[in-house]
Amino acid sequence: MGQNTGHHTRRRTDVRQAVEDDVAELVRLRALLFETLGGDFFNPSSADDDWRATLAAVLKEQLTADAVRILIVDGDNGLAACGIGTIEQRLPGPHLRNGRIGHVIGVVTDPAHRRRGHSRAIMEGLLDWFREREVARVDLYASHAGEPLYRELGFVDHPDPSLYWRP
Repeated sequence: MGQNTGHHTRRRTDVRQAVEDDVAELVRLRALLFETLGGDFFNPSSADDDWRATLAAVLKEQLTADAVRILIVDGDNGLAACGIGTIEQRLPGPHLRNGRIGHVIGVVTDPAHRRRGHSRAIMEGLLDWFREREVARVDLYASHAGEPLYRELGFVDHPDPSLYWRP
């Protein structure tokens, strides 16, 4: 919600749903996320910038999708932070009562706007959205820098081993 500045005052972080005019800034922040994470997995040397145009097209399409929520915090000159939530319908089971899984994707704050509570405010907004839609579980991948916040919000280690495959 707010932040504790050096002067012991609280300041409110305003979070809003992204709109089409925000797409270019969303692409910028997502690229920043991949640069920050680094490594060949997130930023492969063989990559070109074609993914940015594809990302912009997908974001425009997803802005109004029922199963996607894109939250942002405005900065002085562009976006200060963003975070994306998605909901996937899987098969229900004893470990997943209704089969609805939430995913938090790419919470990122511009370096000039960090340590002001923006990521927390975005996460609280996404978690409220997931609760309203009765998801059974919310998954995310945390960076080392983001992990303490997610643990404070109640996230724990996932019991399933994670593997991936690329065709």
